[in-house]
Amino acid sequence: MPAAARPDLASTWARVEALAERSGRDPAEVLSPERLSRLCGVEPTLVPRVVAGTAPGVPLCLRVHRRFLRLRATRRDKHGREWSLAAIAEDFRAPGASLGPLNAGTGLPRLGHAAGVQRFFGVYAGFLLADSQCAVERALAATGSGSGAAPDLGHLSYLTGMPPYDIRLTLDGAPPRLPLKEQVHQRFEHLRRTRPRADGQPHSLAAIAHSFHASGQSLTRLARGEGLPNLAAAAGIQRFYGVDGGFLLADDTEALATALAGIGHELETAGRNAENPMLAVLRAHDVRSIVTRAGRLSPAGWKSLADHLDDLLAREGVLVRPGAGLERAHPMAVPDDLKAAEGGAP
Repeated sequence: MPAAARPDLASTWARVEALAERSGRDPAEVLSPERLSRLCGVEPTLVPRVVAGTAPGVPLCLRVHRRFLRLRATRRDKHGREWSLAAIAEDFRAPGASLGPLNAGTGLPRLGHAAGVQRFFGVYAGFLLADSQCAVERALAATGSGSGAAPDLGHLSYLTGMPPYDIRLTLDGAPPRLPLKEQVHQRFEHLRRTRPRADGQPHSLAAIAHSFHASGQSLTRLARGEGLPNLAAAAGIQRFYGVDGGFLLADDTEALATALAGIGHELETAGRNAENPMLAVLRAHDVRSIVTRAGRLSPAGWKSLADHLDDLLAREGVLVRPGAGLERAHPMAVPDDLKAAEGGAP
């Protein structure tokens, strides 16, 4: 089995502390257990024990259940209420009852439902589930590649399971969008191809499945691209190959290491680019076109768009300031520096 080195949380913690001090931030605020808990799903009281390596192990079913409850508790709707199971499941076209066992802690969701929950709340999805944008962003953070460095497409391909051409498309703001079943199949095959046995041959389905007490036949449909594994099998595959397990699946050490890596990358890059960060968003997503089209909406349509954006921000943990709703802004209002950067008003 490929050896997966455990993250050295103590050294990562010290590195982030030093970066915070150099950037003028309070390390206690940057590394507060409450903030880290929000990012990684580990209970605040457990964060110090995870760093020290003394936290108890938690079975996958209980861990996924607890993380789901924390998502609902910490990422509420714009009215401050927990999202209903029906509202969450509706986002990926499933009945609310399908999340009942997950919410009660009596069973694991299907892989597609787990992907939907993570997408709904805007948390990282892990190696098998991450969309192209998330996968590349996390690989760049892991390698410490800055905005001025030329990306190593081959290494990023190894880290993400994506072909170099797709990575280039993603970096250019046009990420490929594969159906989840095809994406998971491709990344599983990528793992088998790029992380072989000592003799250079791919690990057999039986060997992979045996690592999580299943039969090789349970992975046959995945290997053929004919179906998705269940959540426990997906967790086992990622653990076998030592790749990122995602918000719902990652154990506490991996989850906290992911959060610390993200914070460290944020602190390192914070002072490198002084331009308005919205400029990059505008260029990547053609915001002018979106605003122009929104300007053609009726007052009721504009308010509906504003309500939708408020809901989206709320469930990703971004608080909406009272009185700052988009319905109170002129639909064609664009900051002057954005207009200038793009050659004038829309």
